[in-house]
Amino acid sequence: MKYGQYSDNDLKTFEQWPFRCPSWDPMPDGKKNVVILGCSHTYGVGLEPNETWAHIVSQHNTKQLRYWNLGQPGISPEGCVRILYSCEKVINPNIIIVCWPDISRRERLTNEVALNLLGKDESLKYEDNETDMNNFLKSVFFLEKYAEKNSCETFHCFADWYKDFRDERLRPRLLETHTLKNCWPYWNSVDARDFHPEPSRARDGMHYGIDNHKRFAALFLERFGPKLK
Repeated sequence: MKYGQYSDNDLKTFEQWPFRCPSWDPMPDGKKNVVILGCSHTYGVGLEPNETWAHIVSQHNTKQLRYWNLGQPGISPEGCVRILYSCEKVINPNIIIVCWPDISRRERLTNEVALNLLGKDESLKYEDNETDMNNFLKSVFFLEKYAEKNSCETFHCFADWYKDFRDERLRPRLLETHTLKNCWPYWNSVDARDFHPEPSRARDGMHYGIDNHKRFAALFLERFGPKLK
C-alpha cells in the first residue's frame, strides 16, 4: 500500500512515533541529515504527506541530503527545541529547518509531563507580547546553541507570524519576506494575475491549503536552496 509517497514500512514510523517521515530504524548510511521542525502546518494537518511544504523542500538535493519532518500538531516553540535535542543521538542532524509556531504558545511541565498551551488556555491570560517574545527568544537561543555545539546549519521561517522579530545575526538564515499564511494568494502584473476570492484550505477546512504550501516551499528554496548542500 502507498500513502502519498510513503510505504507500509514508513507507516510504522507514524505508529511508533508521531512524525511524518520515513522510519529511522535502522538509520540509513550516507548523506547529511536535515531535520524540519514546526507545528501542524509543517506536519500537514488536512493534507497528504506529499502535499506539505516540508515534503516539497525535501525533494531538493536528495543526492546529498536526507530529510526528517519532525513537525508536531499543536506544538510550541519550546516543544520544537525539545524535539531537536531529543533526536540528537538518533538522527544527529547536520541542517536544521524550523518553521516557528505562534509565539503565544507555551510549554508547561505538569507532573513531569510537558504540555503545550494553546491560545485558549486559561493560564495564558497572564502573559503579554513582551513575555511571549522573551519566551520565544529563549527557544531561538537554545536552538542556535544546539547548532553551535553540533556544527549545524540553521534556517528559520514562520507559519503565521514574524513582524516583530528582527535579529541581524540570523538575517542571512531567516525567511522574513513571507510566512506560510501570507504567501498565497499573491499577485503581480506579469504572470500572477488570477483573482482568488477564497483562501486555500486543507481538507479539515482550517489549515492552509496546497496552494500555500507550494508557494511557501518555492519561496524557501528560492532563498535557501543553494545553501542546502
